[in-house]
Amino acid sequence: MHSHVEQVSNQQEFDSVTGILNEEDLEVTETALEKDIRVLKSAKERKLEPAWLNIIIISYVALGSLYGVYLLLTNSVKLKTFVFATILSYSSGLAITAGAHRLWTHRSYKAKWPVKIFLLILNTVAYQNSVYVWARDHRVHHKYSETDADPHNAMRGFFFSHVGWLLCKKHPDVKAKGKGIDMSDLKSDPLVMFQHRHYFILMPLLSFVIPTLIPMYLWGETFSNSWHVSALLRWFYSVNWVWCINSVCHLYGNKPYDKRLNPGENNQISWLTLGECFHNYHHVFPWDYKTAELGGSMSNLGALFIETCAKFGLTYDLKTVPQDIIKQRIMRTGDGSHPIWGWGDKDQRPEEIANAVILEKRH
Repeated sequence: MHSHVEQVSNQQEFDSVTGILNEEDLEVTETALEKDIRVLKSAKERKLEPAWLNIIIISYVALGSLYGVYLLLTNSVKLKTFVFATILSYSSGLAITAGAHRLWTHRSYKAKWPVKIFLLILNTVAYQNSVYVWARDHRVHHKYSETDADPHNAMRGFFFSHVGWLLCKKHPDVKAKGKGIDMSDLKSDPLVMFQHRHYFILMPLLSFVIPTLIPMYLWGETFSNSWHVSALLRWFYSVNWVWCINSVCHLYGNKPYDKRLNPGENNQISWLTLGECFHNYHHVFPWDYKTAELGGSMSNLGALFIETCAKFGLTYDLKTVPQDIIKQRIMRTGDGSHPIWGWGDKDQRPEEIANAVILEKRH
């Protein structure tokens, strides 16, 4: 009888836990989660309802993108068109990682209006919903990660977390929990709300019409080449590397910061995701502007962009995590895969210490 009451009490305690958007939501002890959130991960059986409009659009773009690849392989596309599509692809991707994600969803830094307008324009080119909708869904994803309230719940497998979640109607929990997310900061941002109100006018123009017309009128590209490469293939490539963050990074990789979380570190695709692949760190410290332990570099172009803008006073209040806090978390909840910290680390090999050359040594 006592055991049953204890189980009910424990279940009620876990039922009150909502997720990991902020560690203080879960009560923390020495920078580690007080409660083990693994018991929260779930994917209840349900009948998926097809979202036919999304299925038709994504299927058409996928087929059109394949034809775009064929056009590239047969050398029928001008080099300028390929370069233009590539630059636009990564520029719009930068607006997702540095803008919709790090600036507006997690508020990990602040930006002046020129940077905001720049990121909003490219975010519209990216065609991944308005910043307001993107941020709302991503905040739900963090707060209820790996549950049925997570829009792309990785517990449903690779395909679902990659693209399947867009091919079916949202789980009722996603809608219900989404209504409870505080979005007052974005509602009070006139630039964000302007884009949100006019999104379905601005998006077709910036994401498909203009990228098709520019190669045609500036360097004489054909309509077919421009449409299939600059518009369709460019967009399909961009969204797939973003989707990899939801699938690859939530199902594979080391977990040096917290082994109980699904997201892992996937350094191999850092160049592809502009620095969004260090996902175990990001889900432990979602408010760090770097989304990683290391700052701006070619493997973290999102952080490099933010830091570069900061030198010109265009971004400011960059938030990050002290090294001692990171180290405490690694030692307490990591899976042991983190690189050694430096001289004298417990993982440093004895022969390294014995053979090291120490200059200016004082006795």
